[in-house]
Amino acid sequence: MDVILNRMDYLQVGVTSQKTMKLLPASRHRATQKVVIGDHDGVVMCFGMKKGEAVAVFKTLPGQKIARLELGGVLSTPQEKIFIAAASEIRGFTKRGKQFLSFETNLTESIKAMHISGSDLFLSASYIYNHYCDCKDQHYYLSGDKINDVICLPVERLSRITPVLACQDRVLRVLQGSDVMYEIEVPGPPTVLALHNGNGGDSGEDLLFGTSDGKLGLIQITTSKPVHKWEIQNEKKRGGILCIDSFDIVGDGVKDLLVGRDDGMVEVYSFDNTNEPALRFDQMLSESITSIQGGCVGKDSYDEIVVSTYSGWVTGLTTEPIHKESGPGEELKINQEMQNKISSLKNELEHLQYKVLQERENYQQSSQSSKAKSAVPSFSINDKFTLNKDDASYSLILEVQTSIDNVLIQSDVPVFLLDVDKNSAVVSFSSCDSELNDNFLLATYRCQANTTRLELKIRSIEGQYGTLQAYVTPRIQPKACQVRQYHIKPLSLHQRTHFIDHDRPMNTLTLTGQFSFAEVHSWVVFCLPEVPEKPPAGECVTFYFQNTFLDTQLESIYRKGEGIFKSDNISTISILKDVLSKEATKRKINLNISYEINEISVKHTLKLIHPKLEYQLLLAKKVQLIDALKELQVHEGNTNFLIPEYRCILEEADHLQEEYKKQPAHLERLYGMITDLFIDKFKFKGTNVKTKVPLLLEILDSYDQNALISFFDAA
Repeated sequence: MDVILNRMDYLQVGVTSQKTMKLLPASRHRATQKVVIGDHDGVVMCFGMKKGEAVAVFKTLPGQKIARLELGGVLSTPQEKIFIAAASEIRGFTKRGKQFLSFETNLTESIKAMHISGSDLFLSASYIYNHYCDCKDQHYYLSGDKINDVICLPVERLSRITPVLACQDRVLRVLQGSDVMYEIEVPGPPTVLALHNGNGGDSGEDLLFGTSDGKLGLIQITTSKPVHKWEIQNEKKRGGILCIDSFDIVGDGVKDLLVGRDDGMVEVYSFDNTNEPALRFDQMLSESITSIQGGCVGKDSYDEIVVSTYSGWVTGLTTEPIHKESGPGEELKINQEMQNKISSLKNELEHLQYKVLQERENYQQSSQSSKAKSAVPSFSINDKFTLNKDDASYSLILEVQTSIDNVLIQSDVPVFLLDVDKNSAVVSFSSCDSELNDNFLLATYRCQANTTRLELKIRSIEGQYGTLQAYVTPRIQPKACQVRQYHIKPLSLHQRTHFIDHDRPMNTLTLTGQFSFAEVHSWVVFCLPEVPEKPPAGECVTFYFQNTFLDTQLESIYRKGEGIFKSDNISTISILKDVLSKEATKRKINLNISYEINEISVKHTLKLIHPKLEYQLLLAKKVQLIDALKELQVHEGNTNFLIPEYRCILEEADHLQEEYKKQPAHLERLYGMITDLFIDKFKFKGTNVKTKVPLLLEILDSYDQNALISFFDAA
């Protein structure tokens, strides 16, 4: 059966963070539930629906931004106590709004994630995890990378306390007390954890995870090792996952998986006989989904998916039909209800318009008075700048609590803006003189009305580093603008990984000198993405990276006074050598730099580039044939006389031409990488071969792999 859900917007609060909305348990089966939500204004609001109107049960006074909201209570009883995390404090409220707990954790950082199980409280700040029992400190752990979420397997089912941390370095860390029991590598940076079926599944050990690049998976956390059950890849290139819940919305007696993503997509996955999830329903909302819950809010007996969005909307996707079948008497009643609703909305609108006029007059008076202070309106921006492994490009997502008017992108480093299908904004480029003012890119995106979220794709060049800036101007009066800065790193296309192939031919760069562990770590942070800002614990650290475009790899091992970097790509070593020596010179640190170049690695890198280059050149040849083949098709009336290869080209003509539009940039990128490889190979030998580059480009235009390798060897 198809899942048909109708959208109902209930009310809007302030801007919300991830996992800050919950439904309180129902008093009886399929009875309406109350919604409790916390926002960035520090307000906790609990409301229920009566005759289609949101009626507040309680509402607290504003305070510090609420980062998390969880429900708790005595184990095996209805979880109806409300707990919120704001800055470093935990507060508890009853379902009626009476505060019964105020616990100052004295953490040096703000709380980012929270889980509650009976009298056990599990908290994490950026790098610190704490476990409290009855508000008394129990266990502590300092993570090597940022903690995005924390959860504990159900104590009432397993009789053991097993906390799990979702860390930015693509690892789930399973703890026992203050120690890591084991680590689980997942396919992307995990952003959210949830118990399967809300209770850990059949075993009580089943844990769901969602990643920032949109992947979803289920792992069984046993006492000895993890068991990977299933994984869903993000083939449709949807947003990152922010929230997960389990609820039987389909009505087949099996709990479905509800997923909310940061591009506004709501998904429902059902489970078939093989226990593998299958997508049953999806709907796009205009903003990122910060929380998702299954329950019954609008009307008794009608199940729904309730979501909260970034700008604070609480919305239901309900099974209640919009067009109700009605008898003669019912129709009059429905019409009367609708008239009353329209009339109350009109009154509310008039009241708001009057209030806006008043506030505007107040603002004018205060801004023109002699004692006027600058009254720039503040607005909240949610931004994300991440590297996509699939196409080796950066994704910049900007989300504003109100409609965006325009976004100006400025870069002091050469980058390319790529087309994004979801993006309806009109882009215009301004000419810029990079020699005069360090501007390599100036582009303005003019957004359509009611656009609150803008997604851009940016392609960088390794070795070219600097700053990309986004000037965001929303549709508010008076006009105001906020600037966001993003660092394009020297090795911007490298991504953290946990395993590399040690059998590849490697080039080595060794640094020695009078530098501290913190200094060498800061250089690695400057050069490479996805490295934690804080130096990891221990005297020595090893990080592995993979180039998302070429699949070459990099190993970095460093400690106080020494750094060793190994890569199968000479260009990577060359970039590191130039940047690190520049950084050390800035800080007046004397560096001893030595390197070992492996000649075989050049041929190895060219072989990695070969399939990409061959594909792009073949694409160009196919596109050149399309017009001629279409003429033949018109002339002959069919394509039966063509060989299968040519028939295939005609069938895929639209797709090939679409891809060919992007092709000049792809070829230019590959030519640039081969040219850099050629120059870098001879740079380490002390030879300048820039005069031979035109000859190299000629060989590339009539590409033959063996001829190219021979040119590299003979030059």
